[in-house]
Amino acid sequence: MRLRDNWKTIGKFAFQSIPFVLIFVIVVAVSCYPRGKAEEGAARSVVRVWNVDTFEGGTGSRTSFLRRVARKVEKERDVYYLVTSYTAEGAEDAFGKGEAPDMISFGIGLSCFAEKSLPLPYAFAGGTLGGDTLAYPWCRGSYYLFSLGGFEEEGELVISEGGSNLARICALLEGMTGETEESTAAYTAFLGGKYRYLLGTQRDVCRFRTRGVEAQSTPLTEYNDLYQYISVLSAEKREDCLALLDELLSESVQSSLAEIGMLPVKGDESRRTPSVFSDAAALQNLRLFAEGEEGAKKLDKFLKTI
Repeated sequence: MRLRDNWKTIGKFAFQSIPFVLIFVIVVAVSCYPRGKAEEGAARSVVRVWNVDTFEGGTGSRTSFLRRVARKVEKERDVYYLVTSYTAEGAEDAFGKGEAPDMISFGIGLSCFAEKSLPLPYAFAGGTLGGDTLAYPWCRGSYYLFSLGGFEEEGELVISEGGSNLARICALLEGMTGETEESTAAYTAFLGGKYRYLLGTQRDVCRFRTRGVEAQSTPLTEYNDLYQYISVLSAEKREDCLALLDELLSESVQSSLAEIGMLPVKGDESRRTPSVFSDAAALQNLRLFAEGEEGAKKLDKFLKTI
């Protein structure tokens, strides 16, 4: 009987101890849980980055390139960069509904973002408005004159336009005249022998390289509107936004832009560019000037000297 009573006592004690044991296990489990990543994720600031391609690039994705650079910055800062692709129409529509990113990567044709863009610690004529630089380019393209047989002889010229770029202005300021065709059609017609010369862009450089075509080229520097800018719209997250912009402008990133067929900002010899914040009316005027006989003189009043 005594043994049975002892077992009853032990069982009762064990039963009564279960809640305390459970509490102890939970406390130990919580204290031992690898909280670093969980706490880091919860505390991380999220910077929303919109990328809008308003002109043809070279090859590959500018959005993917931005993401790769952002991942590098994230290793040094307690921040996550959410990089999202938008069309120009989609970005304008979202902005009109009250949505806005913390920073935006874009080209000409999105003037609505000027009202929320904050001054940057850099200077570039195409991104200056009201005395402040509100947008700064992180990569660029270039206009080129291409020929398959040299530049000595006269011949027909085709002017390639893709996206919102204004290649006819480049032709006018370079003293050239020719037919304007959509980018792919112009490239195909040029290769087919319909035209001796092609006024194209860095996109055509990549096309020729991919097809193994040996085309002679010379850069055109009187005019350029092929800039991919960055604007910062969030005062609260300004420092995190500038950290990404600084990294984009770093020597290591600028020297790797060939990965997407684009050119570094440094070394640009272009003379003139329109404001990246040009609205639809201003862009239409630029197109009209490019068609008129007095266009070159009128254009100088609307273009910024770089």
